[in-house]
Amino acid sequence: MPKVLIIDDEKSIRYSLREILEYEKYEVDEAKDGEEGLEKLKAQDFDICLCDIKMPKMDGIEVLEKAMELGKNTQFIMISAHGSIETAVEATKKGAYDFISKPPDLNRLLVTLRNALDKSSLVEETRVLRKKIINKGSQMIGESEALRHVKEMIAKVAPTDARVLITGSNGSGKELVAKAIHALSNRAEGPLVEVNCAAIPSELIESELFGHEKGSFTSAVKQRIGKFELANGGTLFLDEIGDMSLSAQAKVLRALQENKISRVGGDKEIKVNVRVLAATNKDLKEEIKQGRFREDLYHRLSVIVIHVPPLKDRKEDIPLLAEHFLQDIADDYGAAKKTITPEAMEVLKSYEWTGNIRELRNVIERLVIMSGTEITADDVRKYV
Repeated sequence: MPKVLIIDDEKSIRYSLREILEYEKYEVDEAKDGEEGLEKLKAQDFDICLCDIKMPKMDGIEVLEKAMELGKNTQFIMISAHGSIETAVEATKKGAYDFISKPPDLNRLLVTLRNALDKSSLVEETRVLRKKIINKGSQMIGESEALRHVKEMIAKVAPTDARVLITGSNGSGKELVAKAIHALSNRAEGPLVEVNCAAIPSELIESELFGHEKGSFTSAVKQRIGKFELANGGTLFLDEIGDMSLSAQAKVLRALQENKISRVGGDKEIKVNVRVLAATNKDLKEEIKQGRFREDLYHRLSVIVIHVPPLKDRKEDIPLLAEHFLQDIADDYGAAKKTITPEAMEVLKSYEWTGNIRELRNVIERLVIMSGTEITADDVRKYV
């Protein structure tokens, strides 16, 4: 049975709405003002909240804003006797599903409730699917001592909001560490937003991170929301942060210090609630000495440092990784999983794997394509 919370300071309105909704088989709760309503939203999960705009103590827009910060999947329908286009626009910008004037038209109200429930179900399905994808992408395969140490650190740091700097060579699995931290954190229901700082030109990185206002530069034909805002309530992963420009570093430092950002070309300060994880394949202490990285930003980012070992230091994990990739590739191709002989596995373990896990995955896919039903040592020597 769908649960609805009615927040309104007029008892007669609450009574009327309750009668209608309970007749339509909704489970209904009430709150006489914004403060009581917010406490109920914190304590329980509601599918829909019918919230008055004008109330004493805390108005409906403030309730809406604070409820959005809770990260729950409650759809807000704002109601007001003094509605205007400006009020409706403001409410929808803050995250409301719809806006209805008092006294509400019964048919419109019920249609809006049904549509809001459909959206709520879709959002929940998307959330579950996204979590499955993140959990699959955060699998760290291996039982070596080096990897066990990394997993232990992840388990300790994930439930906190501490910033983590992930170091390691290209292809070693730094992104997997970030995904695992997010998946095990209290922010797992929120977004995980990734930014590859090395792939974005230095003149565009600030716009990418903080967004920009329309007309702030030549190609800014419309407003753009940056990654910090998109990651609000979740995790922002700054990959290859050692390649970020010094000017962008200064703005990131300010965002971490104040939990506020400003879009490029804008004066408005925007509050953000974001956990930042960063990764690099560079020696940031050396970059600091060379004047290419800010020392104060380094100390902000490196509350916890997790070093991901290269594959050459955990070769005992190669058999498990190879079997995992064989199954993944078989699933992707819709074909039977191929086997690999013990001799072939020993040959794989003898290589240095300068490209780390990424290189191993590519090699396994090549062997699957080029070999017969069984991958032999000769296949490995021929195609690696």
